[in-house]
Amino acid sequence: MKQLMKPRLIPVLLAVAFSGGASASGFQLFGEQSASGIGNAGAGSAAVAENAGTIYYNPAGMTQLQAREVSAGISAIKTSFEFSNNGSITPGLSGNGGDAGGWGFVPNAYLSWQVSQDIYLGLGLGAPYGLKTEYDSTSWVGAAQAISFDIKTINLNPSIAWRANDWLSLGFGLNWQKIDAEYIRRAGTNGVPGIPAGVLPNTTVNMEIDDSSWGWNVGALFKPAAQTKIGVSYRSKVKFETDGNISLSGPSAAVNAGGSSGAKAEIDLPDTFILSLAQGIGDRVELLADVSWTGWSSIPEVDIIRTSGAQNGRTAQILETQFDDAWRFALGANYKLDDAIKLRFGIAYDQTPVPSAQHRLVSLPDNDRTWFSTGVQWKPNKTSALDLGLAYIYVKNSDINNDQRAQGRGLVKGTYDADSWLFGAQYSMGF
Repeated sequence: MKQLMKPRLIPVLLAVAFSGGASASGFQLFGEQSASGIGNAGAGSAAVAENAGTIYYNPAGMTQLQAREVSAGISAIKTSFEFSNNGSITPGLSGNGGDAGGWGFVPNAYLSWQVSQDIYLGLGLGAPYGLKTEYDSTSWVGAAQAISFDIKTINLNPSIAWRANDWLSLGFGLNWQKIDAEYIRRAGTNGVPGIPAGVLPNTTVNMEIDDSSWGWNVGALFKPAAQTKIGVSYRSKVKFETDGNISLSGPSAAVNAGGSSGAKAEIDLPDTFILSLAQGIGDRVELLADVSWTGWSSIPEVDIIRTSGAQNGRTAQILETQFDDAWRFALGANYKLDDAIKLRFGIAYDQTPVPSAQHRLVSLPDNDRTWFSTGVQWKPNKTSALDLGLAYIYVKNSDINNDQRAQGRGLVKGTYDADSWLFGAQYSMGF
């Protein structure tokens, strides 16, 4: 019975205050940190430094801002994950689950302050990672593997930047992150010895966990020429030692009691490296480029350990993600119509960390992604700007062949058709 009531934990991070779906591959929230970045598909992220959102991508960029600057915005994400069954084996469960995507909202806010000629202090609020999946049916063919996954985080990023000279600036930041997660699934499928038919498919497993932890980020900004900026930045891993509880509810009191307990899990969220270029051409054109790497291999598996009850200290589940490290490439351009209006364009290719159909999760039906982005900036005066960004994110069809029959959760086999839309609005002001 203990194998049937194990919770599944996916280490994912979402919006600061609301749930949302990841726009980047894996469960990374890359473009959601600023609407100006959405318009360029994230190209030039560590180099452009045109508003206080640079605190997230490269804190060294604060030296390019006004003496005091605030920036705040919100991103809206519309995801779609539609499953087509092709050979799943899940006795007692049926149906494709409808669209597991939906709307999510990710706010962000930044403050930069020049405290001396060459020293800037900053504070950022955002969320580096995120995911939400929620199936329309609570008894679909994959319900024993997941019905819904909803995780929220807060990321506070105090930062400092130093202008060493006219061509070099350096920056450093600390990151305090908090995670709250809720995961729901069915306890299992029919056909398990000793368990009456209908008990497991009609028993709901609910897991809630939380933790807070620290990380850091560092960056450098080079200006080798008047219209050339090169940015490099690095965000560290963040290790969470989460704890919470597992609770079961269903027709069997014995199953409910035997499967409910405390739980804990250690999660190493990946580090990220960015190399960016911003190149001005004349007074109107700016070309942007971006290469980033995310160390997803820090999550080869997640061990869920029980912390109370008759099975205290035993492994409840090993989630074998087997993630690979992944690269992201982006190109963008800005065109200045006049002193008030700037148009933005971008395209990006985002590798998935999911290694194969056998390791693709119904909670994370991810694949390689291509971004097509545009945006506009309106400057009502010299010290303020409103940015609007829009991106369509095409996700390659994702085959899944996740066999958890040995654990009583069935075989989910088929294909996901997925895509996303990302909208952003951001207001920046100097004072």
